[in-house]
Amino acid sequence: MPDLLIVDAANVVGSVPDGWWRDRPGAAGRLRDALAGVAASGLPDADPAVRPPLEVVLVVEGVARDVAGTDEVRVVAAPGSGDDAIVDLVRREGGGRRCVVVTADRALRERVERLGASVLGPRAVRRR
Repeated sequence: MPDLLIVDAANVVGSVPDGWWRDRPGAAGRLRDALAGVAASGLPDADPAVRPPLEVVLVVEGVARDVAGTDEVRVVAAPGSGDDAIVDLVRREGGGRRCVVVTADRALRERVERLGASVLGPRAVRRR
């Protein structure tokens, strides 16, 4: 079973002041597209490195909920809080395999680490 990489879309998109707030769905879609190669290539520059194969999941919320998934990136639309959806994914799908969450949110970091996930900051995927 491949390792699970869960990306907090709102947090990663919001980490760069590039005008994302004018088009949140577009920004989430661009992030999804930038993640397309991660399943096959991993995140070799991350510390520690995240090696392929990976299942990549992008969690979207709010007005970005309509962003569709692709063959490479599964998109999960949070029915409420994106953080709660991420914790739920770690709890339901992380058992028995390495689970890495990409976020800079300290409270979310603590929640998923208690469940055994490791955490990388937004730069891990923004460098791509």
